[in-house]
Amino acid sequence: MSESLSPLKGKEVLRKLQKAGFNVIRIKGSAHYLFHPIKNRFTSVHIHGGQDIPVPLLRKIVIHQAGLTIEEWNQL
Repeated sequence: MSESLSPLKGKEVLRKLQKAGFNVIRIKGSAHYLFHPIKNRFTSVHIHGGQDIPVPLLRKIVIHQAGLTIEEWNQL
């Protein structure tokens, strides 16, 4: 079975990253900057009202910046 990502609202992405152990370290405008103390990784999520974060950007946040697999992401 192939795992895939689907577009999500910025608030839902933020909620999932917090469940994965990331902490919001600062907010500047619509940008929420997060840090994971154990993995020593930074990422940011921009929350623009009800707009979805597109899949290519979500993939960069989840896999490249947060260091999570798609399977781990979908289980959150």
